[in-house]
Amino acid sequence: MKTLVLPSGVRDARPEDVSTIAAMVRELAEYEQSAEQATMTDVQLYEALFGTDPPASALVVENGHGSVVGFALWYRTFSTWDGVPGIHLEDLYVRPSRRGAGFGRRLLIGLARIATARGYSRIEWDVLRWNSPAIRFYESLDATPQDEWLAYRLTDKAIELLAEP
Repeated sequence: MKTLVLPSGVRDARPEDVSTIAAMVRELAEYEQSAEQATMTDVQLYEALFGTDPPASALVVENGHGSVVGFALWYRTFSTWDGVPGIHLEDLYVRPSRRGAGFGRRLLIGLARIATARGYSRIEWDVLRWNSPAIRFYESLDATPQDEWLAYRLTDKAIELLAEP
């Protein structure tokens, strides 16, 4: 395995970052016009990142004064086609006042370095079709949309109905 060196200002999230990340998740939900769907609590986020069996990981990026201004929350995936893990980027967020200063790019560089160090073959994520600033940013990194796949989701009641005997 290669040595992992994260970009300047990027580090693994720590327990004391939970409330800041949770606040930014709510900011992201507002931006995506879905604030009512963002019901995660700080306790749930803490468990997801630092509990006994954490399903997620996060990187944060700090400005030059040590304040967290963005985060990348991700989890490990697996490809049956190439037989190796990958990364699903669940959320990438940089506070609006800090956008355009390279913080998002540094977070993605950090994920790319994690993937390279661990031998992962993919970094994948979803973006809302109307979010043209994010799409332009991702395309500037040579990311390519996966138009041939259509995302599906089961939630709440649909899961319960499917699970019934």
